[in-house]
Amino acid sequence: MSGFRIFLMIIQVVASLVLIGSILMQSGKSAGLSGSISGGAEQLFGKQQGRGYEAILTKVTTAGAVLFIIVAIILVAIQ
Repeated sequence: MSGFRIFLMIIQVVASLVLIGSILMQSGKSAGLSGSISGGAEQLFGKQQGRGYEAILTKVTTAGAVLFIIVAIILVAIQ
């Protein structure tokens, strides 16, 4: 295996973990895991901070998904 391919596989694993974490932290219809965290943040810092937290998670999820797809396509192309 080439060093470049191993590097891309490591990036793929990191992107996967970022996606899993950021998706689990976001609130859904039932306000899952993020509901307790964001709710606590809103009580402590105000409602604007809770919205900022959700916006950051949305951007992290988008960046992780784009990175995941690009690396997956590159890995398939060099195989």
